[in-house]
Amino acid sequence: MSSKVRAQRHEMPKQAPDKRIKNFSEVTLGYTPELAVAEASRCIGCPKKPCVSGCPVGVDIPEFIALIAEGDFLGAAKKIKEKNSLPAMCGRVCPQESQCEAVCTLGKKGNPVAIGALERFAADFERLHADPLAEAQSSDLSMGKVAVVGSGPAGLTCAAELTKLGYKVVLFESLHATGGVLRYGIPEFRLPKDIVDEEVEYVKRQGVEIRLNVLVGTTVTLDELFAQGFDAIFLGTGAGLPYFLGVPGENLNGVYSANEFLTRTNLMKAYQFPEYDTPVSVGKRVVVVGGGNVAMDSARCALRLGAEKVAVVYRRSRTEMPARLEEVENAEEEGIEFMFLSNPVRILEDDKGWVKGMECIRMELGDADDSGRRRPVPVPGSEFILDVDTVISAVGTNPNPLLIRTVSGLALGRRGNVIADDETGMTNIPGVFAGGDIVTGSATVIAAMGAGKLAAHGIDEYVRTKNGRGM
Repeated sequence: MSSKVRAQRHEMPKQAPDKRIKNFSEVTLGYTPELAVAEASRCIGCPKKPCVSGCPVGVDIPEFIALIAEGDFLGAAKKIKEKNSLPAMCGRVCPQESQCEAVCTLGKKGNPVAIGALERFAADFERLHADPLAEAQSSDLSMGKVAVVGSGPAGLTCAAELTKLGYKVVLFESLHATGGVLRYGIPEFRLPKDIVDEEVEYVKRQGVEIRLNVLVGTTVTLDELFAQGFDAIFLGTGAGLPYFLGVPGENLNGVYSANEFLTRTNLMKAYQFPEYDTPVSVGKRVVVVGGGNVAMDSARCALRLGAEKVAVVYRRSRTEMPARLEEVENAEEEGIEFMFLSNPVRILEDDKGWVKGMECIRMELGDADDSGRRRPVPVPGSEFILDVDTVISAVGTNPNPLLIRTVSGLALGRRGNVIADDETGMTNIPGVFAGGDIVTGSATVIAAMGAGKLAAHGIDEYVRTKNGRGM
């Protein structure tokens, strides 16, 4: 194949912007088999496999892509699942552009291989054509018994990996449905919930037992779990406690945290109101404060829920935005306005206690801060007023304290995050491990999965040592 042809990346087809803003159906439509083979054929099979080093869960990327190029789509899915138990989800929401695709050799002089889209294709093909019973794990789960707390990406990955290692796993979820942020946070148009359901069913078929409506720390304590015979416990409860803006007026009617707004919209299905009895009030003029994926999700949901105008206010420039480029571009295509180098000062109130506007101030970028990004500095006298009636705050989250405050002696960081060993995931309490957003604060789905996988192997080493089995 010529270098010119290899440079021609095949993008996935999408719903047209004017149509997709009126529904919650998936925006990207996926590859056809013909497109998948054509895109997979661009891979040059680098001997050093830099893309694998860019994957937090170590998927054998060139191998599965080669199988797609040969037309062995089920074989490709099987290859992915050797390292990644949630491929249909990862192919949709992982930031491949800053991980595996960022180090693709083809990307040095042209466009990298569309690794994420190919992963999605293989996983979707398997979902539609494979016999799910053929995936069942062997019944030999005799290595030990592990409790996993939280059914988000970290917990699901840790649980699936532990069953591969021979452990009986019981996964505890506080809500009535599994998936964590995959279900309550990420909108249907980015990650359909039937995909989440399928991925969870795969984990269950591996032998994982899931118990819903169990709030560990309240319904049952960690000490009680150990007393029930669990050899180790993994904490993967995420970061569900929102930061707030810290400005006057943020308690007014019409102000949401992104957590509440997205939970109402996704988990409680407000977008299907009145079929689902979950009203969510979205005004005509909505402003979302923040620059990450959660901000993009909130803005795009607000548009689909009937807002006439949606703007994103972000205190840095476009270059510093942590959101995926694909999501920013999708938002722009849908008509969402971006107001960079702006920051809220106060939220204005009407005579009935509702939002009627938001005062902002212009910012300029100064020296770099701890994140490596240039620190935003207010420009004196540059205040201006936005005419809005709904404000959604999407400026980050902390770990939910409902569990961790019940664990005596657990070492915590300055912001309430659990401190865990970088190599094993072990906390300062023997047998208690943690990973994902509960440790790092808000991060990516794939980073949480990587932490869950790392902790599973840390747990295996710990239990083997405790039981005198060695490695």
